[in-house]
Amino acid sequence: MTRSVAAGIVLLSLALGTATAQDPFEIQVYQYRTVPPGKWNLETHFNHVARGTREAEGTVAPSQGQTHLTFELTRGITEVFELAGYLAFARLPGEGPDFAAWRIRPRVRAPDAWNLPVGLSLSMEVAFPDDRYDTEDATLEVRPIIERAFGRLVIDLNPVIGRSLKGPGTDDGWDFEPGARVAFRVGPKVDLSVEYYGSLGPVDDFLPASEQVHQFFTGGDVWFRDNVVLNLGLGLGAASAGNRTVLKARFGWMF
Repeated sequence: MTRSVAAGIVLLSLALGTATAQDPFEIQVYQYRTVPPGKWNLETHFNHVARGTREAEGTVAPSQGQTHLTFELTRGITEVFELAGYLAFARLPGEGPDFAAWRIRPRVRAPDAWNLPVGLSLSMEVAFPDDRYDTEDATLEVRPIIERAFGRLVIDLNPVIGRSLKGPGTDDGWDFEPGARVAFRVGPKVDLSVEYYGSLGPVDDFLPASEQVHQFFTGGDVWFRDNVVLNLGLGLGAASAGNRTVLKARFGWMF
C-alpha cells in the first residue's frame, strides 16, 4: 500500500506536465519526516517584507511593506502519509488584514524499512490565491524532499517545480524554484541554519540572471519542548529581482 501511494503521487505529478515566484507566505525548507499517525501539527508562519517590489504586476500588489500570517494544520494519517490545510492572510501598508489564499497539501515519505541512504518524501500542494497576491487562480507545487544527516549537520534539498492550473499562465509550463537548508545542532535545544530559496523560471529555459530570484536566510530553531519549536530568520536577496529583505518566524506545536 505504501509503495502504491508513493507511486501514485509521482505518476500524478508527471501526468500534469514535465507560475510562480518563491512563496512569500510559507518560507520554509521541508525536512523529510511526516507527522506521526494520530497527531496534529499546527504551524504559524509570520513574515514581513521590509524591502521588496514597489510596483504592481497587474492585479498583484507590490510586496514591499506586506506582512503575512499563515496557519498550517497537518494531520498524520499513517506512518508515512500526512495531509495539511492552510489559511493565508496578508496586510498591505495602510490597509487592514486581507484573506490571501487557501491551500491543501498531501505528503508521503519513504518508510524507514527501505533503509535508504537519504531521507525521501514528496509533497504536492494545490493553492487558490486571491488576485491581489498572485496572477493565477489555482497553482500546483510539487516538492521532492531529500535529507542527509552527518552527525550534528543536516542537509535538506527541496528541488521544487510549480505551475499554474488555472489562470493566464496555464500554458507556461513548469517553473523551477529550488530550496536548500544546512543546519547544525549547537546544543540540545538549538539549531543554527542557512537557507536558500530561488526562482529560476521555466525548467526548459531559465530566466536571464537579472530576472532570477536568489534569497539567503540565516537563523535557526529553538526547541522549547520536544513538540514545540520556534524558527527565526533574516532573509537577504542576492539579486535585484524579488524581495530583498525579509524577516520571518515560524512557531510549531505538535499535539
